[in-house]
Amino acid sequence: MQEPAQTRILLVDDEPGIRKVLGITLADGGYSVTTAENGEEALRRFREHRPDVVLTDIKMPDMDGIELLQHIKAESPDTEVVMFTGHGDMELAIKSLKHDATDFVTKPINEDVLEIALKRARERIAMRRQLREYTHELERLVEEKARQLVEAERLAAVGQTVSELAHTIKNIANALKGSIFVLGKGIELDEREYLLEGWRMVRDNVEKIKDLSLDLLHYGKYGRVSARPSDPLGPVEAVLRLLAGRAAELGVALSAEPAAGLASVTIDPEAIQRCLLNLVGNAIDACRGRPGARVAVRILPGPSGGIEYQVTDTGCGMDASTCERLFQSFFSTKGTEGTGIGLMMAKRIVDQHAGRILVESRPGEGTTVTVRLPAVSAE
Repeated sequence: MQEPAQTRILLVDDEPGIRKVLGITLADGGYSVTTAENGEEALRRFREHRPDVVLTDIKMPDMDGIELLQHIKAESPDTEVVMFTGHGDMELAIKSLKHDATDFVTKPINEDVLEIALKRARERIAMRRQLREYTHELERLVEEKARQLVEAERLAAVGQTVSELAHTIKNIANALKGSIFVLGKGIELDEREYLLEGWRMVRDNVEKIKDLSLDLLHYGKYGRVSARPSDPLGPVEAVLRLLAGRAAELGVALSAEPAAGLASVTIDPEAIQRCLLNLVGNAIDACRGRPGARVAVRILPGPSGGIEYQVTDTGCGMDASTCERLFQSFFSTKGTEGTGIGLMMAKRIVDQHAGRILVESRPGEGTTVTVRLPAVSAE
């Protein structure tokens, strides 16, 4: 027999002579052999030694070889089982193959035929081991590549964010440069009108820098929300108080329209207030210069037990392509007047609540932004 690299074998046969002779032959061939005289003993030996290969007679009293095969495969599908059968038991031999036996050898047992069956069993064991190693290596490679991809995407996102933020800062810097030019002209020509215009431009751009800094601070603050049972009307009332002056200055009617019987919901009220502050503030700005403009905040029960906020304005509206880009990094509908961080923050807060933001708008007719928050449990 060829060197079996210490393959462990369980030999099962109810004939002591076969167990003794075949056991010696297998041991001489380099196999590690354990024997059993029946199915019950074989199962006990199998559980103790966990052999690589089981050689078993098909016909045995009490538990036959087919039943033993089924028990072994149920406990250890990877164990190879070779059946011993007589010439008249071919139907049982074929049945054993259907139950995933490796092979069968007819009695009287020929050593060369048995070695061919054992070689096939060893090849299957080696192939299965190699497959496990390949699978493990593939999983390791996939995990490593996934980490590299996530890191690359993170760096790309950081790079894009830095680039877009730099572009925003550059716009403000250019505006400040223009302000300084106008102030310089006013000083050079001793023109009060130039001085006042330059001062107004400087003041407005300093305000933009302040707003940008605060928006960035708030954006970092709401990386994680802290939800708790809250009155869904509270954030809306706070926003309307904060923006009442701006709305009045632009001649925009500002109102809240809560549905009747609203129940407490689990949200982060400060984060939702910040989200609505940006959405309502944008809605008011969209109504600039439109007589009789209105902004309404509706508070409705959500479709699945949560809450829904609808910010509706009668402002300038937006086309479909603008709506699609609305919550992208640093995108603003106000051109150089805005930074886009407010809308990024609003989207982030809604995402942290596992909610959705939906936008419906028509140019010249107005916009409705819906914030839909699901029912959640407090942390």
